[in-house]
Amino acid sequence: MIKSMTGYGRAVEITPEMTMTVELKSVNHRFFEFNSRITRGYSFLDEKLKAFVNRTISRGKVDCYVQIENEASETGVVSVNPSMAAGYYNALRELCETYGLQMGSSVELLASHPDVFEIKKPPADEDKIWSAVQAVAQKALESFVAMRETEGEKLKADVLSRADVILEAVSFIEERSPKTVAEYNEKLRQRIAELIGDTQVDEQRLLTEAAIFADKIAVAEETVRLRSHIAQLRTFFEAEEPVGRKLDFLVQEINREANTIGSKASDIEIARKVIDIKSEVEKIREQIQNIE
Repeated sequence: MIKSMTGYGRAVEITPEMTMTVELKSVNHRFFEFNSRITRGYSFLDEKLKAFVNRTISRGKVDCYVQIENEASETGVVSVNPSMAAGYYNALRELCETYGLQMGSSVELLASHPDVFEIKKPPADEDKIWSAVQAVAQKALESFVAMRETEGEKLKADVLSRADVILEAVSFIEERSPKTVAEYNEKLRQRIAELIGDTQVDEQRLLTEAAIFADKIAVAEETVRLRSHIAQLRTFFEAEEPVGRKLDFLVQEINREANTIGSKASDIEIARKVIDIKSEVEKIREQIQNIE
């Protein structure tokens, strides 16, 4: 199924031990790029989440937000950091001696400085935490993917409708191209008649000139390839695996054939249809930039 690279998913799980929130959002990107913002102390989840998401998402810039709030009180051991406390105490004493100040003995003053106290908590059970977060991430990912699939279907419908417009233009070119040869032949006869009057026209020479002109403006090969490319585009849209890169290459080929037809066109009506094709190709190109 075609997926957009734009998506959003969120899930929350509340347990007796913790409240976990996982958010995923993404925008288009040539490759897979993963960025995470995780509650302090749980950075070990980063690589696990990246691998977990990458198993499902192959392209796109993905931002992952994980918030974990511990509900159960964790008993921690509070202890003094002797070196830090001594450092602050000596600095305060030096300050008093230098400026003739009176040294106070306020414990609160010393305790107010950062890192004087250390709180040591029991080591976290990383496997248990990851198991719980993974379950929440799975729900967020399912919502995330569902949105990408919905957007992907919209992109698919738009691209295929534009492909139909291109095929209509190709049909017109195929029908119009032989007529331009006949019109050229008739104009050539008229010009020769104006120049030589009643003198007999060399039919063989006329046929040769018409054949040269027909070969010069022939676009049958290009229109056949255009139809083949459009058929392949439809096939790609039925694939299960990501096809964004393949579509990008295919659109380049469609544009190349349109350019070739345009360079050969000597008829204003065909030239207009080529412009229509290139306009639709550009719109398709913009859309597939967001397809995974």
